Amino acid sequence: MRKWLLTVVTICSLASTTGCLLPIYSADPARRAQQLIYTSENLRAMLDEWERIWFLDQPSHLTPHSVHGGII
Repeated sequence: MRKWLLTVVTICSLASTTGCLLPIYSADPARRAQQLIYTSENLRAMLDEWERIWFLDQPSHLTPHSVHGGII
């Protein structure tokens, strides 16, 4: 009986986190679109923040063509 109860509790907790029992987004199409836009904007902001942390958003100081570098 204990295993059965533990199995039911585990299934219910896993099902609730994936949006099966409680949907993650609204049922109204307009509001759902707004929520999806906010979610994608948050992911884009996270990518911008990641690039800022690793200094990937800085301009490159490399020249577009090769330079000799020696004394001519």
